[in-house]
Amino acid sequence: MITQKQLQGTISAYDKSRITVGTLGGHSALDVCRGAKDQGLRTVVVCKRGREKTYEKYYRSREGKGVVDEIILVDNFSDITKPEAQQKLKELNTIFVQSRYFWVYCNYKDIENKFAIPLFGSRAMLKAEERTGKDSQYRLLDKAGIKTPKRFTDPRRIDRLVMVKASEAARGYERAFFLANGYEDYKNKIKGMVEKKIITAASAKKAAIEEFIVGAQVNFNYFYSPLTGELELLGTDTRRQTNIDGILRLTAAEQLQIMKHVKPQYVETGHVAVTVKESLLEKAFEIGEKFVAAAKKLYPPGIIGPFALQAAVKPGPPEEEIIVFDISARIPGSPGIAATPYTNYLYGRPLSTGSRIAMEIRQAIRQNRLMEIVT
Repeated sequence: MITQKQLQGTISAYDKSRITVGTLGGHSALDVCRGAKDQGLRTVVVCKRGREKTYEKYYRSREGKGVVDEIILVDNFSDITKPEAQQKLKELNTIFVQSRYFWVYCNYKDIENKFAIPLFGSRAMLKAEERTGKDSQYRLLDKAGIKTPKRFTDPRRIDRLVMVKASEAARGYERAFFLANGYEDYKNKIKGMVEKKIITAASAKKAAIEEFIVGAQVNFNYFYSPLTGELELLGTDTRRQTNIDGILRLTAAEQLQIMKHVKPQYVETGHVAVTVKESLLEKAFEIGEKFVAAAKKLYPPGIIGPFALQAAVKPGPPEEEIIVFDISARIPGSPGIAATPYTNYLYGRPLSTGSRIAMEIRQAIRQNRLMEIVT
């Protein structure tokens, strides 16, 4: 495990007047880079060969526009832990912003044990996004006392409409979703998906089975600052998913026809900014504060910077409830939250997650407190 003492040595050797913000070429890289540039920080993106055009050509810094100052090309994203890539990052005085992309494409153990670049955020928290094992998100949410959908460990006990989530066969880091209204329905759908090689028999056995909450789906995107001890609501959004979004745009008659030939899929393709009424804000802050407190106890030092609680707002009576069904223990992939008004209420201007991260890094540099925001 990379220790804080090792990171302290790296930070001590850095030229604090030339800090660079780094990230992996995907997920939220452009958001991170825009925020860094706005704070006068340099940027570097680690790109996989064949997928670098976005960063090397279209959004590279030139003539007063663009956001990517440097790129480091690797054959595979996991090569970021190789000595030559790390040496380049150290030469640039890099603070690296982790994302889901980072942990999906790179080896967990290598990141924990070999990647000696200071990470903005918590290395330990990413385990908590999983749904299996002792470090699952269920453990964290239960510890926090946050309401979640009813869970079924035995599919024979399904007594209501449930959402089943199993790792895909082709992309193990993504999940396939389907609805089931009982054990027989569950068995038939699992069998069909295994036969079509959408999921594997092994991933089916590990599938998460949760009560399907009928309500407005909202992702609550937060930022916790170790420098101020304050929790902020950066914004709210909801997902765009294919092909379910396309199906829902059809009339009921057309849906019945197309469902004979096409099965709904819930593959994330983007996000849409949404707002919530002010009477829900206190509840949103309450669950965010509970999450921060539980994370400090289970994964010290806990949350650093951005995280998200993905939820459904369930109607009353007596009043609406926020039911959390998923978490992101790092930067969420939704730059569109800057279009919601919550940072404007706090700072007098809209901020993206990337901008808020860069503000925290800049403040830590000024106050000589970089070690409080990296692990």
